Formats: sequence, structure tokens, C-alpha cells
Amino acid sequence: MAEVVLGIGSSHSPMMSLPPDLWHDMGERDKRNPMLSAPPDGKVLTYEELLERADPSIASQLTLEHFTSQHNAIQECLAQLARSLAEAKPDVVVIVGDDQEEFFFDDVMPSLAIYWGESIRLIPRIPGDGASPSARASAWGYGDVEMDVPVDAGLGLHLIEFLRDADFDVAHCRYQRDSYGGHVGASGYLPNFDRTTEPRRQGVPHASSFVVKRLMDNNPVPIVPVIQNTFYPPNQVTPKRCYALGQALREAVEAWGSNARVALVASGGLSHFVVDEEVDRMALDAMKSRDAEALRNLPRHRLYSGNSETMNWVTIAGGLEHLEMDLLDYVPVYRSPAGTGGGWGFAQWT
Repeated sequence: MAEVVLGIGSSHSPMMSLPPDLWHDMGERDKRNPMLSAPPDGKVLTYEELLERADPSIASQLTLEHFTSQHNAIQECLAQLARSLAEAKPDVVVIVGDDQEEFFFDDVMPSLAIYWGESIRLIPRIPGDGASPSARASAWGYGDVEMDVPVDAGLGLHLIEFLRDADFDVAHCRYQRDSYGGHVGASGYLPNFDRTTEPRRQGVPHASSFVVKRLMDNNPVPIVPVIQNTFYPPNQVTPKRCYALGQALREAVEAWGSNARVALVASGGLSHFVVDEEVDRMALDAMKSRDAEALRNLPRHRLYSGNSETMNWVTIAGGLEHLEMDLLDYVPVYRSPAGTGGGWGFAQWT
């Protein structure tokens, strides 16, 4: 039977591919971010509202020296995860990530989807003329070479059929369209959100392209993208459902008629675009101690916006109960005096 032999959890922020002397630019961009969900109640605030209630001591962390130290720690973690993935020699990597106005918009927004075409195109991001310096400098981290990434279509189909029989409603994707675009409007915790993406070529969503570039160094083994809607109301996944999905994914792998070695990778998280160290440590501690109940009951109102990508980790934690988690590092990065930034985490299960 096939076997899950490795688990990896990695944040995938643009900051990880951005020189530290440009981190302040992302802090400036936060002033226009409509998704600043703030602890402890998860309410979306303006940058100015955040600044009024922020801890004044945050300002002392906004130095190039501190940014450089954090940047170096992040690069060491990514290098270690890449080594672990290469050493494990998986035959296929199942990547659990989210979609942010890439494949899915309000016309069709599934809570769970699996891509199972024979390959999926990675298309490098090319920032437009009005892009910020940080957007230009970090785009390479989501892929800098256009390529057809191999997909294990056999495992993808098996996962879809197994999950269907386990009472999961799975959307499936078998090919990419020539262009993607659409609208996402206000709903739930995003009462004022309104964004339209004009049709454009779109490659594999960022959660998977980050893994292909930063953890596989553009030499990917076959993947299977599992896409969860963590961001957008009203049909986001829940921690309870994610944990059960992870358990079902492992059962499905072990029921697959193959001797393949399989890695599960969670791409994204932890808290952002406002740092919430408390909920990050709550989730990481529960994963480390295999506390399934704590993971199932993570406070949903603190898993809005970017924080919601933590549920990608919850999913693979459900599938990695048989392995031991090693937390390589947790790096809470504040990039503005208002407390915006992210809690970046890196872990492996062996």
C-alpha cells in the first residue's frame, strides 16, 4: 500500500522571498489592505484603527537589523524543509493550500477542490507597471520559470472518489482555462470587500507554486493540489472539517493500490495580515502534542483573512497523527507600528 512518509508545514508569504530592506514596503501596503482582521474578535479594521490600539513596543522591532535576523532564520528553515523533502524521496506530494482569486471567484467558489489533470501549468507572476517595489522583488518566490508541473492524476482521482465515499463534497478540476478572472464581493466578516480581477493567464495557485519553487527548486516530483476555501465567506472550511479531511486523506493514501511514498504539505499561514501570536502558538502547540480536540476547536473568529490558512496546517495534522512534529521555528514578523505582518511557521513531521 502507499504510505504517508513525511509532512511539511510552511508559510508562503511574499516576505520570505523579499530582501529585508523592502519589508517596510509591505507595511506601507498594509495601509490599503481591506482584510485586516484583528485579534481578539476577528473584526476587520482600517489601518488607522489598528494603529490606535497597537502595542507601542512594536515600533522597536521595525529595524533593518531585526528584519535581517528574521529573514535569515526564515531562509534557514526553508532550506531545511527543502532538504527534508529531497531526502524523503516522495513519489508524489499532496499540497494542501488555498486559492485567493486565482481559479475561483463568486461564480464558483467550492469549499474543497482537487486538481487531477496530467499536469498543471506554472506561470510566473509578472507585476504590472504600477506594482510596488516589494511586489516586484518577491514575485520570483512563486515561480520564476514557466513549466508544466507533473500531477499524479491517478492519486488525484483516487482521492476524489475516496473522499466522495467518505461524505466529503469535492469539486474537481481536470484542466486549466486559457484565462481566469471574476469578482469577489462582500460577505460575512468582509462586509466592505469588493474586488474584481480582470481575465488573465493564471497558473497553479500560489500555495502550490511556492512549494514548487522554494521547496523543490523548480524540479518538482508529481503533485496533487488540494484546494481549500479558507478565506472567503460564506462557505469557508472549518477546523473540525479540516482535521477530518486530513484523516481521510491519509486513509485514502493507504487504500491506494500503489507502493508510492507520499508527502503531505501544508502551504500558507500562520496569522496575517495582522500578527496574532496567541492563536499561532495555540495551533502549533496543539499540533505538537497531537491534541486533536484543540485543533478541531480552534476559535473560528480568529481564523479569518490570512489567519485562515492555518487550517491548511490543521488538515495535514489530521493526516500525520502517526508521525512526530518538529517545529523548526516560529517567526512573528511585525512590519508596521500597527501590528501588521505575519506569524511565519515552519515544521516537519517524520
